[in-house]
Amino acid sequence: MTLSDNARGVIIMCVAMAAFVVNDTAVKAVTATVPLYQVIALRGLLSVVALGVIGWRAGLLTWAMPRNDVWLVALRMVAEVAASLLFLAALVHMPLANLSAIMQFLPLAVTLAAAVVFGKHIGWRRMTAILIGLAGVLVIIRPGPDGFDVWSLMGLASVGFVVVRDLASSRISPAVSSVTVSIWSALAVTVVGVIGATVEGWEPVATREAGLIAFSAVFLVVGYITAVASMRVGDIVVVAPFRYTALLWAIVLGWALFGTLPDALTLVGAALVVATGIYTFWREARLQRQAT
Repeated sequence: MTLSDNARGVIIMCVAMAAFVVNDTAVKAVTATVPLYQVIALRGLLSVVALGVIGWRAGLLTWAMPRNDVWLVALRMVAEVAASLLFLAALVHMPLANLSAIMQFLPLAVTLAAAVVFGKHIGWRRMTAILIGLAGVLVIIRPGPDGFDVWSLMGLASVGFVVVRDLASSRISPAVSSVTVSIWSALAVTVVGVIGATVEGWEPVATREAGLIAFSAVFLVVGYITAVASMRVGDIVVVAPFRYTALLWAIVLGWALFGTLPDALTLVGAALVVATGIYTFWREARLQRQAT
């Protein structure tokens, strides 16, 4: 059976969300004892080296780009830096659940932005499914009014920059490999991390912290590559809602690592998210069959 571009995009997006959740968990753990910018710098250095080796061995490093792609990659780099710094700063100071609640507005934001910027048509059925999925996210997290402060505003700003990043990714031509796009973004974040760590001052890193940083770097590399690929393989309107699966990965990891099981309302919300994601995918596949 040959998968369609949208099916492959959805699968890649699910892998990306799993990788980013694991990375976020490791970063939150290590920043309890190591300064944030130092973590960004060390994790970034490992990520850049790993991406460089992967791209070199696979012959996927394409430094010469069409002019339009140069501007798109540059825009993506700026958006990646801003989104990463805002998100990580919020992650250090906020409970992960509260920040996750804010970040789950991202699929809807990406979908609506694609409709406005690219003229993507979104039927009422898919829009209804997306809104129901968003309601499911709110049921899972149940954020209270006291959860929104300056760090929450940073989380919201991070969402805006991720929207810019993903829209730019979807317009980069196939002539530029996903590894090349990822390594430029990782390099930009790393440089900012090194500058910040130099200003803050470097601290000794114990073996445990070094292991967590390396662990997060591995999953960050996987997340970088798959996040770029997912936006370039499938239709952004179809693929974007599957960012909601990050919550499902968080539930699984919470049970596997910490022995915590979700309550009934959380399971109801998760079911809504999964159901709307599956419906969106099924609806798109049906429209493609009718068009064919």
